Formats: sequence, structure tokens, C-alpha cells
Amino acid sequence: MPTSVPPLPSDADLRSLVRFSTEDGLIWLSGQRMLLLHLASLSALRREMMETMGSAHTRRLLMRAGYASGERDAQLARQIRPDASLFDMFAVGPQLHRLEGAVRATPEVFEIDEAAGRLRCVVRWDHSWEAEMHGREWGPQEAPVCWMLLGYASGYTSAFFRRPALFKEVQCAACGHAHCLIEGRFVQEWPDGELLERDYAPESMLVRMEELQSQVEALRTGLQPSDEQGPLLGRSRAFQGAVELLRKAAPTQVTVLLTGETGVGKERFARALHAMSPRAGKPFVAVNCAALPAELIESELFGAEKGAYTGAGAARMGRFERAHGGTLMLDELGELPLPAQAKLLRVLQSGEVERLGGTQARKVDVRVIAATNVDLEQAVEQGRFRRDLLYRLNVYPIRIPALRERADDIALLAMHLLHKFSALHGKPVSGLSDRALAALRGHSWPGNVRELENLMERGLILTPPGELIDVGALFPQWSNAGHSGIDAQGYLAQGPGAEGVADASGLYDAMLGQGLHLEALEDGLLQEAVRRAGGNLAAAARALGMTRPQLSYRLSRIRERTKE
Repeated sequence: MPTSVPPLPSDADLRSLVRFSTEDGLIWLSGQRMLLLHLASLSALRREMMETMGSAHTRRLLMRAGYASGERDAQLARQIRPDASLFDMFAVGPQLHRLEGAVRATPEVFEIDEAAGRLRCVVRWDHSWEAEMHGREWGPQEAPVCWMLLGYASGYTSAFFRRPALFKEVQCAACGHAHCLIEGRFVQEWPDGELLERDYAPESMLVRMEELQSQVEALRTGLQPSDEQGPLLGRSRAFQGAVELLRKAAPTQVTVLLTGETGVGKERFARALHAMSPRAGKPFVAVNCAALPAELIESELFGAEKGAYTGAGAARMGRFERAHGGTLMLDELGELPLPAQAKLLRVLQSGEVERLGGTQARKVDVRVIAATNVDLEQAVEQGRFRRDLLYRLNVYPIRIPALRERADDIALLAMHLLHKFSALHGKPVSGLSDRALAALRGHSWPGNVRELENLMERGLILTPPGELIDVGALFPQWSNAGHSGIDAQGYLAQGPGAEGVADASGLYDAMLGQGLHLEALEDGLLQEAVRRAGGNLAAAARALGMTRPQLSYRLSRIRERTKE
């Protein structure tokens, strides 16, 4: 590569990635949440670290923090300029460093031969925030002090080229130079490369703390209810309350009734209960009552003798007999026909089954776990469910909370599923972007954990290997409406989607054709958004591009007009 460095490309593509969401107070750089901080606050933190840990430890910690930031920005480089020259792609790092207000970075030398493993990159830094703040606090220095910026350059370059590359600060404004200057090479090219790498190795004390934390997490996981798919995951109060009820029921023989919406994980709870019980070594049999034809459900549950019905060429055991000594899960119990309900009640009371077409009662030792997303009390009132069976089953009810009630668990579950599907498909990704996580937390989750599973698998498949899964791979309908970007002078500029409805004329014609006025149209849109969000006002407000208080106010106005 030539030593003459071309001018930096336009940073308009980078500025378009910066979004100021003034409604909810968030700032985004592509999929990552950002912060605007006072330099004084960073200076105070740096001073506190220097005074408590000393300069050596502070230097290494800040370098590692900068390294992590550089790695994140490198993931954007090849995404946003895939067809550009290598230099223009690499220039994303220096340009983002400028855009983020850290330093004005100007590459002066960029020589690269990836095949031969050679790199030489020299970058001039002007207006380094670290040199300015450190010099202001401690005066002129003998050694360079742009530790976090240096870590950023090393992390960015290493992630960009996917091989270790480290920079040295060869001159620093805090040492009296007119500007800072850094030089980077692949690690093996530095004579002291191994020594430089030690700056990014975790401190022994921090390593020990991480090991202890890992041990605590391992112990905590070992105490969690689990099955062959691993422990039940969740930290939220609602989830832990359900888990505690499960844990108390495990050593007993009590019949458990699991309730909750579709997709909350009732079978996972049932399997975990079986795994923790004294019956763990015996069979676990699950049957979906809604999936069996009404004419076959009794034979499936209780068995059938030869000739009991057309096609019964041999006697066979039912699910109760197969689960002898173990656990039988009756899923979607609310869909069980009334005749089968009567037989089920008799089995629960006597502990005996009688096969269809047979006369001999057979003793069975089975623990029953029933599960349903139906309101059984309401089903009893409607004559679809036997009251005496409800009383028999409802000895120990456990309600599994919906995912929207477990906001604190969403990120934990999402990452667990991401690792699972990454191993299944043999496709590593870097994780979830902050914007994707924010969208997951704000979603109403009508399909609960099952829906989250589907989204994570789809997101993994749509995302290139090694990159972060962004919100677009999870929710294609997501837009930047209502967000503001920045122009070349640093002023706020309205982002895409804020210019108004694209097909305003069509919407206006539809409104006139249906005889609606603006107020009625707005009321209908608000109520429909709330309905589709399952009553979650925060999610509905986000879909409409407004804040939750704004939506609540408009809904209260609708209620007032309705009363009038």
C-alpha cells in the first residue's frame, strides 16, 4: 500500500447513524446506546481512580475500557462501507473518534500488507480530551497519558483486521508537544509486543474477583430448578415467586396446576418439577389434550384393549400406565372433553385406570401436573369443565408470569437463546446491540418466551457472522421516526420518517370515504395501538412515536368524551 494517505472520506454516512431520541432521552450510534458526559465528570472519575488505585492500575483499566469501545465501533466499519476501499473502511474509526468528541484523529501513514502480516499506521491526535484533562489536573507530564484513546485505537484496529494490533503513543500534548501522535503495528511486529499485550490483560485481583463471581453464579445455577435443557432462567420477582412455589412442591406428591398464557414455558416448569422430585429417575410423559382427536383421547390417556374400537388390533397401554412411577403432564387441560374429564377424576381419586373396552382396574402410581391457559373457573361457569375436577386439580396452583411481566429477565433469556441457537447453527455473532435490547424490553410479547425464541433464531440467521444483531433483524417494522440526527456543523437535524405520513393523500381519501373526522381517526389509532400491544401502554406509545404520558393523556380524553 502507498505511504501517501488519501483524504478522509465524507462522514455523512456516520452522522446518519447518530440519533437523538428527544422523547425518551436516548442517544444512539447505530444500534448502540451512547451518552453525552461532562468532561469534568470523567476527570473526577479519573482523579478518584488515580488516588485510590495508583496511576499504573488506572492506566491499564482505562486502556481496557477504551479497547472495548474500539471493538464495538469496528463492527460498524465493514457494515456501513462494504464497497469502499480498505482505507475508507478503516477511516470509520478515526472519524467516529472525532464524531464522539474524543479527539480529532488524522491518519498520516497507512501501510498494510495483510498477507505478510505487516501494518504501520500513524495517526495525529489534536484536542485529546485526556491530555487536556490530565494536564489541567496534574500539570506537565513526562509520559503520555491518553490511555483510553490509545486503548480505543488498539481495540478498533484489532477488531477491524481480526488480528491483534497495538498502538504506542509516541508523543503527547500533556508532555508539552503541539499534538499527540500514535503509531500502530500488528503485535508480532513490535519487539516488545508481549510486554504491550500485558497492558490489556486483566489485573490479578480482577481475575480473582471474576473467578469468584463465576463460582457464585455456578452455585446459584445449581440451586435453580432445571431439566435436561438446563436451569429455568429469570431474576424478576414474579418469576422467582413462581420458582419458589415449584421448589416447595417438588419433594411432595401434590398435584400441581400450572396456569399462564400460551408460550410462557409451562412444560419447562413441569419438567423441572419432575427433575427435582423423588420421581426424577422415572418416566416423564407429556400429552397435549388439545392435539388429540376427541374420539381417541380416552384410549390415549387410559389405554385400550384389543377390539375396543375399529382398528384396535392389539391391547396397548395409555399415558397413565406409561408414566407409572413418574410424572404425567396434561397440557391444555381446558380442552379435555367432558366424558374424559369424568374418567380423569375417577383415576385421580382411586389411583386406578381402566382401559377402553376392558373390565380390569390397573393400579398406577403417577403424579399429575396439569397445565392450561384457559380460565378454568370461567369454563366451569360455561359448562365446559367439571367443577369437582377443578377442585381436585386446584390443590396447588402455580401461575407462570407472562414475559411482559418479566422485563428484568428479557436480556438474560435473549442471550441464553442466542448462545443456544449460535451453537445449533454453528454461526457465532457478537451479541445484541443496545437498540435491539431496548426494542426487546419494549415489546408487548403476545407469544411470550416462545415468541422470543423465534425472534432470536431469526435474528441470528439474518445477521452476518461476528456482528451484533440489530433491531432490524428482530423487528423489520422498526423505524427511526421521531429521532433527530446531526448535520455536518453538529446541529440537530430531523431524521428520516419525521417528515410525515408517506401516503397522506391516500389516508385523507380513506378518512373522507368513511365519513370520519380527524378526532375520530386519532381515537381509533390510539385504541388500536393499545389493543395490538396487549394493553401495554409503553409499547403502544413507542409504536406511535410518543411518550407514555402523552398516550395516557390522550386516552383519558377519549374516556371523558365517551362519558359525555
